[in-house]
Amino acid sequence: MFSRKQRVILMAASAASFALAAHAEDQRMVVRATAYNSTPEQTDSRPFEPACTDEELHPRTIAVSRDLFRAGLKCGTKVKIEGMKGEWTVVDKTARKHEKLIDIYMGTDVKAARQFGVKQVQIAWTPASNES
Repeated sequence: MFSRKQRVILMAASAASFALAAHAEDQRMVVRATAYNSTPEQTDSRPFEPACTDEELHPRTIAVSRDLFRAGLKCGTKVKIEGMKGEWTVVDKTARKHEKLIDIYMGTDVKAARQFGVKQVQIAWTPASNES
C-alpha cells in the first residue's frame, strides 16, 4: 500500500491532470461521489432502467442529484470526474433526499461499489449551448 506521502503526491498529480483536461468554458463543482449497483435494494423494482433513456444501464454512466440536474447536468451530459479516466454520461437521477451527489454506476459488483465508498471529487462539464 502507499504511504501517506505517496498518496498525497498521487492525489496532487491526479488533480493537476484533471485541471489540464478540463476546458476553460467547463462548469466545475465539488460534489460527493458514491457508487451504486443494479439491485432492487439500491434502486427500485426496475434496477436496470435509468430515468433518462429506454436503454439499460451500462458502464461509464452516472446518476445525479436533482439539484445538479437543475444546475445543468441533464440527461446525456458528458462529465469528467477527478481521479477517474475518460467521460461519464448522466443517465439517471438519485433519490430526492440527496444534494450535490453523483452516483457512479458499477453494474452488479456490490463489492466494488462498497470499496469505492464516499469521496469528495471535482467534476467538470460543458453546459449545453442554451445554458449559462
